[in-house]
Amino acid sequence: MLAAVAGTVPESRAAGALLVGYGAARELARFAADPRWRVQVPGHPAEVRRVILDAVRRGDRTYVHVTDRSNAEPRDATEGFTLVRQGREGVVLAVGATPDPVLSATTGLDLTILYGATIRPYDEIGLRTPVLAADHADVVLVEPGEPGTSARQVAETLVHVPHRLLALGEPDATGEQALARAVRDFLR
Repeated sequence: MLAAVAGTVPESRAAGALLVGYGAARELARFAADPRWRVQVPGHPAEVRRVILDAVRRGDRTYVHVTDRSNAEPRDATEGFTLVRQGREGVVLAVGATPDPVLSATTGLDLTILYGATIRPYDEIGLRTPVLAADHADVVLVEPGEPGTSARQVAETLVHVPHRLLALGEPDATGEQALARAVRDFLR
């Protein structure tokens, strides 16, 4: 993932700030808590390139969090959350390089899986819509940083929706067996 960063950042860029953190979970939490920053967590080297070029083009404050893990294939790293799989028993929001382990861990479960590469600004509609469509308002948040990095945003998004939230981070977010056990224990 770091090689994607090195080959992407242009020498000159517009006003703004672009910071890249490598595996820095505390930094991810710090920037995610600051509303002045756009926070992106791409899950594949091709996504890293797109995210950085878009950030340079926008010229705003962007923190890009990369890790040593990667999804097998790039996904649509848009501003909002992308539907990966439709289900009825709850919603899993997989951030960054977590969709591949999430999909493996939830095989056989009737869950909606969403992918997010941008966690700030937060896609409230992208989360609220599938939660309201599900039979149970159970949300599993799987992030590559500290557990609960985006828990406040989930709670604020669903403030008028009775729901349950399981927030997972390192190492639970990447270990397929631990993730499968946590998700199955959480579901009704």
